[in-house]
Amino acid sequence: MFKNLPIIIVEDDLDDQDSLRDAFERLKYENELIFFNNGQAALDFLNNTDIQPFLILCDINMPKLNGFDLRSKLSTNRAMELKCVPYLFFSTANNQKVVVEAYGLSVQGFFVKQNTISELEKTITVIMEYWARCTSPSSFSN
Repeated sequence: MFKNLPIIIVEDDLDDQDSLRDAFERLKYENELIFFNNGQAALDFLNNTDIQPFLILCDINMPKLNGFDLRSKLSTNRAMELKCVPYLFFSTANNQKVVVEAYGLSVQGFFVKQNTISELEKTITVIMEYWARCTSPSSFSN
C-alpha cells in the first residue's frame, strides 16, 4: 500500500533522529525509516535506488549538502520528479526568510521541530495523516 512506503529522513542530529524514530514507533506507523546524516548521502541514495519513498522529511542546516541544495538538486532530477515524492522541511530554523526560501523551492510543507515528545508526535501524526489521504500521481499503479 502506498502509505506504507519508506520515509526518507535527512537529519544530522543523532538526538533528533532518535526522537523521530521513537515518535514513529510510539505512533505505530509501519513505514521503514531510512536516515541520512547529510543531504549528499540522501541524494546519492535517491539517485541510485528504485525505492519509491512515501515522503522526504529534511532538516535545513546540515554538512556537505544542506536541505535547500538537496531540494534544488532533486527538483531538477527527472526520475525523482516523476516519483512525485512530497518534500517537507523539518527544522529549528523558523524565520520568514528561511520559510520564503523553502516555499520558493516548491516544498510541500515546512514544520518546526517541537520541544516536547507530545508535540513532536502531534506534528508527525498531522504529516502522516495528511499524506496518507492525499492523492498524487504516484498513488496509481502503472
